[in-house]
Amino acid sequence: MSKKVIGATIIIFASLFANAQDQKVNKNKPASIALKGSILNFKKTPQTEGLTVSTPAVGVQFFKGLAPRLDAVINLDLSSLKYPYYVSSKQPKATSNSTYAAVDTRVHLKLGNDDKALLPYAILGIGLAKDAANFTAYAPMGLGLQFKAKQGSFFHVFATHNAEASKLTKMHQNYGISYSFPLKLKEKKAIALPTAPIQADQDDDGVSNENDDCPERSGLLKYKGCPVPDEDGDGINDENDKCPNAEGTVQFRGCPVPDTDKDGIPDDKDTCPTEAGLPGYKGCAIPDTDKDGINDELDQCPNIAGVAGNNGCEDLQPKLNNIAAALKFEIGQVNIANKLLQSLDSLVQIMTLYPKTSLVITGHTDNTGTIKINNRLSLLRAKKVQSYLIKKGLAENRTTLIGMADAQPIASNATKEGRTQNRRADLTIKYE
Repeated sequence: MSKKVIGATIIIFASLFANAQDQKVNKNKPASIALKGSILNFKKTPQTEGLTVSTPAVGVQFFKGLAPRLDAVINLDLSSLKYPYYVSSKQPKATSNSTYAAVDTRVHLKLGNDDKALLPYAILGIGLAKDAANFTAYAPMGLGLQFKAKQGSFFHVFATHNAEASKLTKMHQNYGISYSFPLKLKEKKAIALPTAPIQADQDDDGVSNENDDCPERSGLLKYKGCPVPDEDGDGINDENDKCPNAEGTVQFRGCPVPDTDKDGIPDDKDTCPTEAGLPGYKGCAIPDTDKDGINDELDQCPNIAGVAGNNGCEDLQPKLNNIAAALKFEIGQVNIANKLLQSLDSLVQIMTLYPKTSLVITGHTDNTGTIKINNRLSLLRAKKVQSYLIKKGLAENRTTLIGMADAQPIASNATKEGRTQNRRADLTIKYE
C-alpha cells in the first residue's frame, strides 16, 4: 500500500512542481504558523506484537509562501510513546516509555491559489527523528487539503507516508489536522507632515504655471519655463548653434554652408569651391576647351585655338588667299583647270572643320568686253566655284556669290599679264 501512496505522491508532486515553475514569487504573502494535532503510526515488527503502534502527537508548523502555488513548511511533531525501540536493527530493547520528536522541512505544492475555498496540495520533504535510542532520517510525502477559514487563515487535513531513510526509522504514517494563521506585525502609522500647497504645472516641466512664461510647452527654469530658443529658426537651439542669428545646418553646427570662393554657390553644391564660377557650370568657371584665352561661350571654335578678332577661331583668310591665287580663268571662260580642283577640295575640308563660318565667292573679269557681258561672266565664274564646292559636300546656304566684272582689278589691264591676274575668283571667310 505504501509503495502505491509513494508513487502517486511522486506523480502529483511532479505535475504540481511543473505547474509552479511559471509562478512569480508572492512577496506580499505573510508568513504564518499552524497548531497541529495528529496520529503517528509505527511499524509492526515481531517485537511489537500485541502492542499499540499508533499514538497521538502535537506539533507546530511554520509556513512561508515562495509563490502563489508553492509554500515552504517547517514541521515539528512531539509524542510520548510506549514502544520497543531499537539499539540496532536486530537488537530490540524492552518496552519502554520514550519521548519521540521529529522535525522536517517540506514543501506544499497547491493546485490553485489561496483565494479558493477548498484547495488540494501535495507534500514532499526530508527530516530527522529522535527517540530514546536513535536518530533516524525520513522523507515525508503525501497529500493535503486546505480549507479557507478567513483571510490568511486555513484548516489543513493531511496524510503522509514517511519513507525509510534508514533501517532504524519507526514512524511509518502521519494523519492529522492543523490550523494556520498569519504572523503579521502591526504597521506603524506614518505621521503626516504638513506639505506645501501643490502649485499647478500644466506642461509638467517643473516650473509652476504662475512662474511659467510658456505654460503649455515644456521648458527650462532659466528660460522661465520656455524651451531653449532658436533665434534663426533653423531647428538648432541657440545653446547648440554656433551661428544663432543665421540659418544653418546640423553639419556646420547651426552655421550656413560656407562659400569659400564667394561666387554665391555654397560649397556643398560647388564643384570648384575655391574658384569663382557660375551655377550653370556647378560653381566652376566657364571652360576654355582649346586654351586660347576665349571661354567656350564666346568661342565659335571652342575646340580649335584661335584669336579674339575671329571670335576664338583661327584666322583662315591667308589660307583662302593662297587657294584663290590659283583660281585664274581664260578669256571669256568659266571652267576651272583640273590642276586647281585639289586646292578647292582642301577648301571644303576647312569649311567642314569650321561649321560656324560662311564663304563669299567673288568673280572678276578683265576690261575686255562690254560691262553687261563682264557682269554676267564674273557671276558665272563665282557660280562655277560654288557648284564644285557643293558637289564636294559644302552646304549651299554657307556660300554667297558676287560678280564684280572689271571693277576691282589687282593689276593693270594695259598688259597681257595684268589682264590674266584680273580674270580671277576671290574667296573671303566670314565668322558668324
